[in-house]
Amino acid sequence: MKKLGLLCTAMSAAMFAFSHNATATTLTIGDAHTLGYDYYGIPSGDQDRTNYVNDLVYMYNTSLTTWSNNGQNYQIINGAPTFGALLPTAVFGVNFDENHTSINLGTGSYSYLFAKYDGPNQGSVIWYVGNLSGTVTIPSDWNGYGLSGSTLFTPGGQVPEGGATVLLFGAALGTLGMVRRLLTSSVAL
Repeated sequence: MKKLGLLCTAMSAAMFAFSHNATATTLTIGDAHTLGYDYYGIPSGDQDRTNYVNDLVYMYNTSLTTWSNNGQNYQIINGAPTFGALLPTAVFGVNFDENHTSINLGTGSYSYLFAKYDGPNQGSVIWYVGNLSGTVTIPSDWNGYGLSGSTLFTPGGQVPEGGATVLLFGAALGTLGMVRRLLTSSVAL
């Protein structure tokens, strides 16, 4: 039984070693996480914002750096392959008002963060956050124009999975197999 206790303790420690650590990140306009800009992001309803982000995803996936579509002007800041060969489409997640400059991404289930700055005067910034978790802080203004709201988007058509769940599940099954083997060999003695 002592061996079983030691084995369970060792497996628990190994599983915690592979757990994901949440961190705090400060995003800036034009930084390494900036996918691009939308001038001006009006209208700015949920479907409009989803379309704007997906237009930038299309640009990234097709190597466009500037583009005008449906009355919007777009500019890619960090093009492919910065965030991978291809990016998934965006699916609307959740809106935040102008007072939210600290946004909790959780454990990495979001891919994009859209921030709108002062109506028709400045524009919108879209960050790729698919490789981040925890809390991110975004600027409260861009060139003196205040934040008027932001939106998080999940990746389209899939549930985000970083592989940690599969790894932990495999470790748990392996542990159960070893425990069973120890118990059957103990009973046989």
